[in-house]
Amino acid sequence: MGEYKKYWLSLLAVIIVAFTLLGWGGVEVYRNAPPIPKQFVNTNGDVVISEKDILDGQSAWQTTGGMQLGSVLGHGAYQAPDWTADWLHRELVAWLDITAQERYGKPYDELGAGEQAALQSEMKAEYRSSADNGVDTVVLSDTRLKAIEQVAPYYIALYGDDPELVGSRESFAMKNNTLPDLTARERLTDFFFWTSWIASADRPGTDATFTNNWPHEPLIDNVPTAENIIWSIASIVFLIAGVGLLIWVMAFYRNEEEHVTAPQADPLSKIALTPSQKALGKYGFLVVALFVAQVFVGGFVAHYTVEGQSFYGIQVSDWLPYSLVRTWHIQLALFWVATGFLAAGLFLTPIINGGKDPKFQKLGVDILWVALVIVCVGSFVSQYFALAHKMPAELNFWFGHQGYEFIDLGRFWQILKFAGILIWLVLMMRGWVYGFKQKGDKNLLAIFVASVLCVGLFYGSGLFYGERTNIAIMEYWRWWVVHLWVEGFFEVFATASFAFIFYNLGLVSYRMATASAIASASLFLIGGVPGTFHHLYFTGTTTPVMAMGASFSALEVVPLVILGYEGYESWSKQHQAPWMQKLKWPILFFTAVAFWNMIGAGVFGFMINPPVSLFYLQGLNTTAVHAHAALFGVYGFLALGFVLMIARYLRPEQAFSDKLMKVSFWSLNIGLALMMFSSLLPIGIFQAHAAITEGLWYARSEEFMQQGFLETLRWVRTFGDVVFIVGAVAVAWQVITMTFGKKQG
Repeated sequence: MGEYKKYWLSLLAVIIVAFTLLGWGGVEVYRNAPPIPKQFVNTNGDVVISEKDILDGQSAWQTTGGMQLGSVLGHGAYQAPDWTADWLHRELVAWLDITAQERYGKPYDELGAGEQAALQSEMKAEYRSSADNGVDTVVLSDTRLKAIEQVAPYYIALYGDDPELVGSRESFAMKNNTLPDLTARERLTDFFFWTSWIASADRPGTDATFTNNWPHEPLIDNVPTAENIIWSIASIVFLIAGVGLLIWVMAFYRNEEEHVTAPQADPLSKIALTPSQKALGKYGFLVVALFVAQVFVGGFVAHYTVEGQSFYGIQVSDWLPYSLVRTWHIQLALFWVATGFLAAGLFLTPIINGGKDPKFQKLGVDILWVALVIVCVGSFVSQYFALAHKMPAELNFWFGHQGYEFIDLGRFWQILKFAGILIWLVLMMRGWVYGFKQKGDKNLLAIFVASVLCVGLFYGSGLFYGERTNIAIMEYWRWWVVHLWVEGFFEVFATASFAFIFYNLGLVSYRMATASAIASASLFLIGGVPGTFHHLYFTGTTTPVMAMGASFSALEVVPLVILGYEGYESWSKQHQAPWMQKLKWPILFFTAVAFWNMIGAGVFGFMINPPVSLFYLQGLNTTAVHAHAALFGVYGFLALGFVLMIARYLRPEQAFSDKLMKVSFWSLNIGLALMMFSSLLPIGIFQAHAAITEGLWYARSEEFMQQGFLETLRWVRTFGDVVFIVGAVAVAWQVITMTFGKKQG
């Protein structure tokens, strides 16, 4: 450790504390997951819904694309309703009308204010106390059963091909006959009912539902709990305190900065490229090919929010339904970003290995590329057959569509993808062995290796749940991948990679590169690891989980507030030596990473992080603002920056086209900003008002979302999409012509 001992000890302490909290919270999730009763019975004791019915419904829901078609418990796509909130509201309204007719002989809406208040009070008492007498066998009143029987046919018809609901299916971007099998549709309603039951029944011994009173539903007083308010305020206090402390520490840290004189020539240009490095050209091609495909599919998905079953009048939903193309849009992003990261690691391996390839390294690089193509194409074809219901339902989870956003790949393809990541680790590890055997300080190499290992291994956490796992437990593991893997360890990998690259370019001292990489890892992980719980406030967890999620997710934002400065630091490196002008565009893409990390992950991330904020905003377009700015703005620009840098060294005689790169860089940035500020954010703000005043069910309803001005805002997004697509095509053309074009001179 040497002079870096204090940094390593701090990082070790952070890791121990952070993962202890994450593990303890996981035990809480398992112990207090919302129960799936063995049976729901009527007042005579007859079984009306069994545990098997609910789990069969969960499997049926997965075969429709699951979270890619509407959302459950607030997680998923935004065009169709949140099925939990929607079912709950419909059932409550039905209960009130049935009771009003039985007692007063007229609809609920025609009752006086006093009569309405009395019925609401009675209904709240019934629904809230549903779990008071145990959760193995739950007794449903005759009135509630009548309400369920009145509500269920709507969903059975909606997911079928009932001609009376064609308009609703178009509004929700659902294809006709989304779930062809009638029995499966009936079981689907059992699953939707169960999610609404846990959202309306108080957890025994508390005065809050299993979902901490989410969703907002005034009819039964589903409003933020006192703990929700307290920890929301605490998160803001922690944010302010953390930012203040960071600035105070930085005041001392900056005084210790070492300024270096840039070398007269690019150090990396003096190293002869190895066969495995030369083979990375096809990785760059794969990255930009998947990127261009993703943005075109993204435009297709966005158009579906306006014409739910058509593309400019052409009926396409029967072949390429919204749930399928949205799945492809997200998976394409993950594939091309991950491929960019893999390429960066493989490019650095021979440098670590003393400028030469480990034995058979090129063969391994070629095999891994083929494996990536097979997994991408194979999983997409399988998802098509799954959502077209041409695949047997019992094979769906393993070979078709898991139904969970970001982890949509069938389990078979998920395992193959993980195997590919492990192959990548092995290919890199052989270079590390040589590096660690050499004389000299190994601290920078150690933090780089640690970040790579975490990126590689933590994807495997997505294998810790099954098809019929309680959805609250599944969410715990899903967010290990979506948040911890992507938003945690990718951050560390990016920081360590920057430090490693800039040191090897001679632009920063070894000491500063090493110290900043280790210190930054501590900063990202102290909030990033336990901050995972901010995604689980309302999925059936208890107050301690909410407290950890609120407190530590606020600390996630702390290191991001200085990224404006870090962005300037990255940008200024292009002026440190004349030869750095050849790396101008990769450097500018890295600068964009810092900017969007601060805006997308920092500003828009914290906008939805406090519990009271997310209580109303979960499942609205405000989440999409954060997702687009953070996923592409950070990891997209980072992956493209890596690819451009690799292209620079693969063809040193080729020059970037300034005209083409200006179009690309500014179109991508402006297009992303237009998407968010002209469409997604305004829609999200209007939805937020509706969710606060009426309830989530209304903010996601057909009645609200199909208003003319909101449809116009969705059309307006087309301008941003077109600008963004121009940028994507431009950078793709630059990479392809630079990598595979004729040599100059």
